[in-house]
Amino acid sequence: MGSTQFGNFHDFCRDSTLPICNLFPESPAQGGPGFGGCLLRGVRLTRDRHLENLGSILLCGIAIVISIFLVWRSERKQAAVGRREFQLFLLGYILVEICEIFSVGGFPLDRKVRIAFTGIHMGAIVATLWILLLNGVVGYQIIDDGTPISLGLLIFSALALFVGTGYIALDTGFSWTGHFDRSQADPHRNIGLYVLYQLLPLVCLAGFFLLETVLVLRVLGEKKPMIYLIGSALLFGLGQVFQYVVSTHICNASDGKVNGALFETLFTLSSVIMVWIFWSSITEDDWPEPPPVGTYP
Repeated sequence: MGSTQFGNFHDFCRDSTLPICNLFPESPAQGGPGFGGCLLRGVRLTRDRHLENLGSILLCGIAIVISIFLVWRSERKQAAVGRREFQLFLLGYILVEICEIFSVGGFPLDRKVRIAFTGIHMGAIVATLWILLLNGVVGYQIIDDGTPISLGLLIFSALALFVGTGYIALDTGFSWTGHFDRSQADPHRNIGLYVLYQLLPLVCLAGFFLLETVLVLRVLGEKKPMIYLIGSALLFGLGQVFQYVVSTHICNASDGKVNGALFETLFTLSSVIMVWIFWSSITEDDWPEPPPVGTYP
């Protein structure tokens, strides 16, 4: 595997703005020179300091407000299948956006503080997408939704992934045990984080899409909700294209003022909103009204 790119993060960090890049010494967040690509400078502050990603910070704030509103709207859908489970997904997304402000937003922070936010951010991403996958299972009612068993399985399994991913990230950044010190050198190979942070989220997203597609088309026999589901997938995919492919070109064209991270945040928010609309379209708002006493069918 030494000759393959599997597990390597150097090229990702050169061309994109990812939280994991804060863990490596070349990162400007650690005072390093960068990874050989376009350096995001953003807005100049005092004493040669910069607020690198102002656009993403503002969009993260908007995403938090919108997500809180969606949690409230979900609470009003008393009869909706998977209401509590979907609210947990939204709460996870809120945590992701809070961490994104401080991990890739470019606030002038102490190195250790940024690494701490980075570990939490990465753990939250993995756990939140795992919760989304389990939301796809909830619709089949294998276990009654909203029950202590359903919520407990979801919370504890997500917590395990959150702690596991966060620990590996923090151990990589702080070198607590020295086990991941080799990933500090170019090409920054870290198989554990590559699997958990890069591959597992893709599996969760694909699994959610497939589960919901079968549920809508085969179980519910509907087609219209697929417009929202496909729209969500396309919006998320577009965000990833801006993050991994277009970002470096935007950065060069703007002389380091902005890159694809801004658009990734925007399209991911749009995707989350579309997922909520999809979920809302296949669930009931209220329990059916009982027939009046003394009436006959």
